[in-house]
Amino acid sequence: MKFIIALIAVAFTTLSYAQSDKEKALDLAMEAIQKMEAGNTKEAEKLLEKSKKLDPENIDYPYEIAYCNYIDKNYTGAIKILKKLLKHKDVNDRIYQMMGNCHDLNKNPDEAIKSYEAGLKLFPSSGILYLERGNMELIKEDYGKALSYYERGIAVQPSFPSNYYWASKIYLTSTEEVWGLMYGELFMNIERNSRRTQEISKLIFDTYKSQISLQSDSTMSVSFCQQMTMSLDDLGDGEDIKLPFCMVYEPTLLLSIIAVKEIDLSSLDDIRTGFIESYYKSESDKTYPNILFDFHKELIEKGHFEAYNHWVLMMGAEDEFTEWNKENSEKWENFVAWFTENPMLIDDAHKFHSGQY
Repeated sequence: MKFIIALIAVAFTTLSYAQSDKEKALDLAMEAIQKMEAGNTKEAEKLLEKSKKLDPENIDYPYEIAYCNYIDKNYTGAIKILKKLLKHKDVNDRIYQMMGNCHDLNKNPDEAIKSYEAGLKLFPSSGILYLERGNMELIKEDYGKALSYYERGIAVQPSFPSNYYWASKIYLTSTEEVWGLMYGELFMNIERNSRRTQEISKLIFDTYKSQISLQSDSTMSVSFCQQMTMSLDDLGDGEDIKLPFCMVYEPTLLLSIIAVKEIDLSSLDDIRTGFIESYYKSESDKTYPNILFDFHKELIEKGHFEAYNHWVLMMGAEDEFTEWNKENSEKWENFVAWFTENPMLIDDAHKFHSGQY
């Protein structure tokens, strides 16, 4: 488990003596971070203690001291410091996260869960606490319960990537792969260049390849979901019935496969393009709005969807991507330039999770 060191510079508007103390505290703390990164936690802790004395109201310094203890596997010592910070006026979700992690690593999972849940009561929009709570269920192999926490984390903090990552991995090994495809691609748009991005790229490609079956020129099938349940609300007044999303997704996808002879990067680009064109032509977006599909539509309009599809799926067919890139270098470079300046908008007003359907 990894913590992001986030020491925040203070705006200095008080007396010059107080200013210099806070500045000096921050300078010492930055030096401490360098010591930590070099593996010298003892020296880092000494420097942070000085920072704490110079700026005793700043919660970051004792937090980083606790982190030194965490690195040194002195979980009991870290917990002792973190407990004192629970009453601090600037307490935040990171305090509860590290405390829960320390309890977990100290072989006390029940206390870890209590810490995460206490944190969620104070910070109900904390994606990282939902992540940690889900991870506790993942360890117990209760995948359904883990998913419920990950998806709640996606709903309340849609810009936080890790909940998408784990939800995608679970769904892509289930019978409801459709959600895994979406969460995985949303994750890739948030965390673009990492080892995890490459992993999800391959999983998405492999899922398409395994769940699209081409038995012959006239016989084909898809299997990305099985959830067909309907509620009374879905029935409406009997005229305006909302079908389960699976009953819309799979037939629309199947229409895009009719002329396909094999599943590779090129054909998947055709399939995904055909799906989006059919989805919007049938106005399915009115009943099942989806920010990912909206982004796909924009990419098609801008002429970048082919390159984007090759980016999303490249790790499943690296040789094929390399060959395509050689022949389409200008197309790729134009896409990368556009993609860099026009990331997919994912925030509280622009988000997707399966609960919306």
